[in-house]
Amino acid sequence: MKKIVQLNFKFKNPASEVEKHWLGGAQTFAPNGKVKGLLWKIWLINKAEKSAGGIYLFKDEASAQAYVNGPIVAGAKTCSGCSAYDMEIKVWDILPEHTKISHGPIDS
Repeated sequence: MKKIVQLNFKFKNPASEVEKHWLGGAQTFAPNGKVKGLLWKIWLINKAEKSAGGIYLFKDEASAQAYVNGPIVAGAKTCSGCSAYDMEIKVWDILPEHTKISHGPIDS
């Protein structure tokens, strides 16, 4: 069953620096990129609150857990370009029938 990962954090650097840093690494999250089992990612930022994150759709639980416990998430916690702190990560089950009614993009 597909899984959603929700990752949120605060950042210290100016938002423009964080966005530029992420753009340099965005290809990692592209289809057939370095994140195994990732179907898509939505990038999030709230400049006023200096908070950011992502919503990720993974093909299965194993892929989601590998990401959450892997080097990319661990590296974000110490990345000077991200300046991330107060990170919160949740793995969610999807209600597929409900999501199809609202046209959620889970059939990737």
